[in-house]
Amino acid sequence: MSGDINIEIIASASMADLIDLYKSAGWWEPSYDLDSEFLRHIVKKSALFVGAFSDKKMIGMGRALSDMVSDAYIQDVAVLEKFKGQGIGKKIIRTLIEKLKENGVDWIGLIAEPGTSSFYEDLGFEQMSNHVPLKYKD
Repeated sequence: MSGDINIEIIASASMADLIDLYKSAGWWEPSYDLDSEFLRHIVKKSALFVGAFSDKKMIGMGRALSDMVSDAYIQDVAVLEKFKGQGIGKKIIRTLIEKLKENGVDWIGLIAEPGTSSFYEDLGFEQMSNHVPLKYKD
């Protein structure tokens, strides 16, 4: 079935597709409205945004935040539940890495959700020792 999936760098996406992916990943907050401000800009404001499509519907996504010179962070990698297990997430990440490297980005990181480290390790990522991820608390 994954032969029917197209992986593309995109500059815009359907709001409905983005909402479906955020809900499927468990990232949708009840306080978001259906026309959430951040979703209207998330594709355009990312350094790279990859969509996975089946019959013109976006069924997977991933994005990179970067200066496109040296450093990048991959985040928001999600695939709709019924398409999981077909290697789509791996193709999304490989596409992001390939495009980042083409631009000379030589440091690519991400923060994995608990229990997903082996997925990323299979793609060449390794846990960083002596580093602790921190989040600004407002």
